[in-house]
Amino acid sequence: MPAILPRLRLVDSYLARSIAVPLIGTLVLAAMLLLLDKMLRLFQYVVDAGGPVSVVWRMLANLLPEYLSLGIPIGLMLGILLAFRKLALSSELDALRGIGVGYGRLLRVPYGYTVPLAIINLLIVGYLQPYTEYKYENLRFDLKSGALGAAIKVGEFNQLGRRLTLRIERSEKNGTQLHGIFVETEDGKGMSVAATAQHGRFLATDDPDTILFRLIQGRLVQQSPRFTTPRTLAFEVYDLPVSLPAIDQFRRRGGAESDELYLHELWRMGYGGGPATRHQQLEAQAHFNFRLVEVLMMFILPLLAVALAVPPKRSTSGLGIFIAILVVVAYHKVNQYGQQAAANGQINPILALWVPLVLFAGIIFWMYHVLAHHPGGQPIGALERFFAKVARVARSMLPKPKAPAEGLNPVPTRP
Repeated sequence: MPAILPRLRLVDSYLARSIAVPLIGTLVLAAMLLLLDKMLRLFQYVVDAGGPVSVVWRMLANLLPEYLSLGIPIGLMLGILLAFRKLALSSELDALRGIGVGYGRLLRVPYGYTVPLAIINLLIVGYLQPYTEYKYENLRFDLKSGALGAAIKVGEFNQLGRRLTLRIERSEKNGTQLHGIFVETEDGKGMSVAATAQHGRFLATDDPDTILFRLIQGRLVQQSPRFTTPRTLAFEVYDLPVSLPAIDQFRRRGGAESDELYLHELWRMGYGGGPATRHQQLEAQAHFNFRLVEVLMMFILPLLAVALAVPPKRSTSGLGIFIAILVVVAYHKVNQYGQQAAANGQINPILALWVPLVLFAGIIFWMYHVLAHHPGGQPIGALERFFAKVARVARSMLPKPKAPAEGLNPVPTRP
């Protein structure tokens, strides 16, 4: 046994490299695909809200932890599965088994990846994701309230706050030079000012609640209950002070939103006797158990990956890869449904979330036991035979090509 220890270290190093490449690739690819899908909708949402386009990148950054919390388990599973599948197809796995190296010894490297990734995922779902969820909702609130600034649409009447109406015919130099201006504002006491100008631009002042709108070459009409007739003025340069609308403050983190609470806050609200209503307690319990089972599930993924990585002899089918992804995504959806049902009080959170985990783990342990301890055992062999029969039946149902009639030669075609 000591003679093969150096070779086992080489095998461990080889396995580590084989797992790392698909793990990182899958993680990056999954995150990018999810972000790209969300990016288009966020661009449309921000443009419709009249906010700056730069806020899209901040919103996507706050969505990244949510996507990583699902991408890390899938990347870990695919990394292990593809590495062991490579060993199985090249007969290296049979050689290792032949010299007495069992699956238990080979799983040291996969679990070397699993433990730190599970800790990272616990920190993400327990603390980072709730914080970024709150920041994302904060950005959405700022967009609706105008705290991020409103985009002035050229050629349209823009309502900025309750007391300012603005229309711009043309804009140049990224909005710093405005042409063809109409502006109307009032102070809330009956005083109103309407002005037209050929050119203009906005200027900052020492008062953060007031900006200066400098108008060039125009006319102004001022009305007030104190004036018998409106006052008019032709000007070369006129500085019109504009009061910025008051912006509501965003709510505090958490409160009625359990998905924004940290893991220890969920425990305190759900089980620690913290001040909360019955509905808030149920939501906190559902979110707390959901986050725990999502992390603990990662510790059985190496067994699932190995069980589905080894195809039957003389088979190179990739059915195991498809089933592995399907199983992980389906289990995640079952947990989401259980969390929602538990939060609504329809079922106990323990039953809704831990029973599926126990059943999921039991099936996976059985599959791994069949592969590792039953001679010739192949957990996915029955599935491959089933799909092969389905494929044969499908081919038999397709119309067969007609054979050419006897005595007739097929017409040659020009190459």
